[in-house]
Amino acid sequence: MDDYLRAAVLGLVQALTEFLPISSSGHLVLAGHILGERANSLTFDVGLHVGTLIAVLAYFWREWVAIVFGGLRDILRHGPRIDRWQPHSRLGLWIVLGTLPAVVLGALFDNAIEEHLRQAWLVASLLIVFALVLEVADRAAARRYDLEAVGPANALAIGLAQAVALVPGVSRSGATISAARGLGFDRAVAARFSFLLSAPAVLGAATLKLTDAVRGTEDVSWGPMALGALVSAVAGAAVIHWLLGYLQSHGLRPFVWYRLAAGVAVLAVAAVSTR
Repeated sequence: MDDYLRAAVLGLVQALTEFLPISSSGHLVLAGHILGERANSLTFDVGLHVGTLIAVLAYFWREWVAIVFGGLRDILRHGPRIDRWQPHSRLGLWIVLGTLPAVVLGALFDNAIEEHLRQAWLVASLLIVFALVLEVADRAAARRYDLEAVGPANALAIGLAQAVALVPGVSRSGATISAARGLGFDRAVAARFSFLLSAPAVLGAATLKLTDAVRGTEDVSWGPMALGALVSAVAGAAVIHWLLGYLQSHGLRPFVWYRLAAGVAVLAVAAVSTR
């Protein structure tokens, strides 16, 4: 398959699966089995991460402006007296706090995850297991907190869920939305915080991948990389917009059924192929 076509396909897969709670890393592992190992090259890794980051930054640009400039203003005015900070400033602090678990665990276990936890059967199993987690968390949520209710404890709990999603098949958005729902947050609010929380993690991953691409020995195809980023960014922003609207009046059950069906299908294919 031509690299440009492969980049466009992977960009679309990344956009759909990064923001929907169905596991982008898991689907990209499976895409590698279908499209060939070339699909896991630095060219596509960098492009897809950059596209995802652009989508989150562009779609929520008003929130980011308020978080950055409001945070700087409140730090200068009030210092560590967080109770006097504006809501967007505190939200920025909770995003930073919620990012720490993924940073620490990613630094410790990234190589082990890449080497040992990318098998198709494991991805399929985790798609099924965390489908059930998503269903239980969504059904158990009785309260309807908004973003202002995010505090240090909630941010760390949701951040730990994001760290678990370093394992392919778990789903970063699925894990963080499940955690937020389990803590009592409204569905759309849970998704919104999940998307905002993803930005620092994706920025870090994109920076590392880009550094590897520039310094490494692998030839990077900059044209396909740019196309993959563009497709991922445009489609990603559209998916964010659709999901936030959808969750205003719908539950997460369709994504649960999709994960179950996908997991069972992959396990069946893996079982047949090993005979």
